[in-house]
Amino acid sequence: MKILDDQMPERPEINYPTKWGFKLIGRDKEALLKCIKEIMKEVGEKEHLCSLGNTSRTGKFTTYNASCSVESEEERNKIFKYFETHDDVDMVI
Repeated sequence: MKILDDQMPERPEINYPTKWGFKLIGRDKEALLKCIKEIMKEVGEKEHLCSLGNTSRTGKFTTYNASCSVESEEERNKIFKYFETHDDVDMVI
């Protein structure tokens, strides 16, 4: 990673299409799984992989890891935004 003159790192170059992963955090694991399926269908019947991640120590939060092939930065950001604004998602990384 290059450092620019103002000491800010340069954005990494991403070559598309590429496989991209999203980590979703929510309170209801079944609702998160349903959300992933709905959004992947919404953005064009995307083939995707999904796996259950961790559960918080108190059991309040669950994570799911979802990945799919994205054709462009715009598509990647669109999917992220769908997850970010979904009622069953508390956080997406």
